[in-house]
Amino acid sequence: MATWLIKSEPDVFSLDDLAAKPGRRSGWDGVRNYQARNNLKAMKVGDLALFYHSNASPSAVVGAAKVTREAYPDGPDPRWVQVEVEYAGRLKRPVTLAEAKAAPGLKDMALVRYGRLSVQPVTAREWAAVLKMGGGLT
Repeated sequence: MATWLIKSEPDVFSLDDLAAKPGRRSGWDGVRNYQARNNLKAMKVGDLALFYHSNASPSAVVGAAKVTREAYPDGPDPRWVQVEVEYAGRLKRPVTLAEAKAAPGLKDMALVRYGRLSVQPVTAREWAAVLKMGGGLT
């Protein structure tokens, strides 16, 4: 199982929006960056993803989702794909970008190093650190 981080602006699609969807599932669509698209293509059913609210005040990891369907077309252009994700829980406390940047164990995390990438890999060590900082999932 791999772990990831997916970003969305909360006023566009939030963790609460995902939790409110039928079956608590939704397509993760609209990605139009080749590196992020390649990360979507690498996702497998059962993989977990940190859910990050970007362009929020403050921007933060707020919860998690689980991949329930692997890459499939996102519109008529065959270059772009989406995956389906399912709500997997909320962190007891959001982990802000500032906190992630200050954590010595996260200095190499893609979120810290390549902030604009909307779908990014997360190592097992980074995953554990973020969950610990956030008090775990509810």
